[in-house]
Amino acid sequence: MVKYLSQKEAINVDLELFNEYKFSVDQLMELAGLSCAHAIAKCFPSEKYPRILVCCGPGNNGGDGLVCARHLSLMGYCPTIYYPKPTASPLFENLSHQCRLMGISSVEECPKTQTAARDYDLIVDALFGFSFKPPVRADFVAVVELMQQTKLPIASVDIPSGWDVEKGKVSECDLEPALLISLTAPKLCARHFRGEHHYLGGRFVPRALQSKYELNLPTYPGNELCVKL
Repeated sequence: MVKYLSQKEAINVDLELFNEYKFSVDQLMELAGLSCAHAIAKCFPSEKYPRILVCCGPGNNGGDGLVCARHLSLMGYCPTIYYPKPTASPLFENLSHQCRLMGISSVEECPKTQTAARDYDLIVDALFGFSFKPPVRADFVAVVELMQQTKLPIASVDIPSGWDVEKGKVSECDLEPALLISLTAPKLCARHFRGEHHYLGGRFVPRALQSKYELNLPTYPGNELCVKL
């Protein structure tokens, strides 16, 4: 049975990928974001869900979202990025630059619930990853409230934003994604996920590392970048 990671275990696995296996952040971010785009395409085909609001946070989860938006645009979708607090580092600046040059639009203000319902078919939640600890900071309150109130389907990257990484929903009004894309390995909060689709992405974990942490990851079919859990 696949292992669900605690916050500490998730951090340690990441540190080993970077320090022992010498993966770079942008390497894993590209693979993670690409796998998210593929999982979204499996669950929400572009013919029915072409307009996607991609909400990006300040850390690596937000970077995954930027990569995901770029790949979605190449797969026939029309993504729009909401990135309220861009990270001032070359990696994130380059990801944003790539999106701009590929003609991916962005919005400066968080859409209201009615505006989002009119302008989009799906929301990608790439705000907070497994390092998140409540409460939500002021810059992100509006977008978290949008995702709590919207009737649009939500695809969450690794952790549904606002959830406790291990315990799941903090309150009954927390968002409920239709799709959860766990990255590397699912986190403990995923045990509380009640949505329709749960996928694993990030097909890059070395077998020795899988064995060390007894991850028991499922076999990815063929050349797929994600696998349904």
